[in-house]
Amino acid sequence: MEYRTLGCSGLKVSALAMGTFSFGGRGPFGAIASQGVDEAARLIDCCTDHGVNLIDTANMYSTGLSEEIVGEVLADRSPDLLISSKVRMRIGDGPNDEGASRWHLIRECERSLKRLRRDHIDIYHIHEWDGQTPVEETMEALDTLIRQGKIRYAGCSNYTGWQIMKSLMASERCNFQRFVTQQVHYTLEAREAEYELLPLSVDQRIGVTVWSPLAAGLLSGKHTRNQPVAPGSRQDRGWSEPPIRDHDRLWNIVDVLNDIAGTHEVEAAQVALAWTLTRPSVASLVVGGTSIAQFKNNMRSLAITLSADDLSRLDAVSRPPQIYPLWHQEQFASPRFSAADQAFASS
Repeated sequence: MEYRTLGCSGLKVSALAMGTFSFGGRGPFGAIASQGVDEAARLIDCCTDHGVNLIDTANMYSTGLSEEIVGEVLADRSPDLLISSKVRMRIGDGPNDEGASRWHLIRECERSLKRLRRDHIDIYHIHEWDGQTPVEETMEALDTLIRQGKIRYAGCSNYTGWQIMKSLMASERCNFQRFVTQQVHYTLEAREAEYELLPLSVDQRIGVTVWSPLAAGLLSGKHTRNQPVAPGSRQDRGWSEPPIRDHDRLWNIVDVLNDIAGTHEVEAAQVALAWTLTRPSVASLVVGGTSIAQFKNNMRSLAITLSADDLSRLDAVSRPPQIYPLWHQEQFASPRFSAADQAFASS
């Protein structure tokens, strides 16, 4: 296992983290899987045996049941295993049962700690932007939780660039602890994070963790132009995330993935993960699975070294359009680009 420093912190996280999105299967999450304690324990043991030191969950996954299962499984495991959780999404019918207010964050953190059977959460993400709560209130609540020892590091997920910068400015102005990480959706098929989120991460030293790095299995190689919905897949069970706006482009990417995978005698999924691990500021990919075989296959991505030609082919088939003002800057500002600017320009 490779361990990478998470942003500007001193924390080392495994290049592959374990996602627990499928633990519990309560409500709509049942469309993915319904893994109970015994099955979750086998999968967690598989991951930790391969050196994974970060387990990712959220309070809204199966409305807390995922956290409960993680807590039960890890009760007799090493306390050095890192836990990442999230807060913000709606988890009840009350007016304060969602959002990033001080009231909601502190209450939900304390509930998550009870479910996880721990006295702290290592990485605590704001799961989604809340435009109705002042960022100062959100960052102060996170700062309070850090100073109380209930969380170690704060992060965000699914923010835009300006929302992250507004939060960082509030932290600096008020002397609060800042975000050290963001969790984003970023794949060969969905490279929008390169417009602002990756450059921002390079510039502000924010470590990136990636959710659904295989696009819910669409980049696994099992879905193809001739079989767009693989039997037994999430899509086969009605799951619709992430949105695909250009299916022809998706299948072109899959074709190249399968071709490169054949050259390396590996699977397309492993090539897709290996590519994502080469990207700027990426610290860890959160991978899920419903079987030990899937997790073991994902671990093999760490042994793949993609050639310059491999990377060039993958970039050519997946490169996002250069939107304004990036195309203008490319023409007139490129001689003075920083490493942050090049997080997109070098793609």
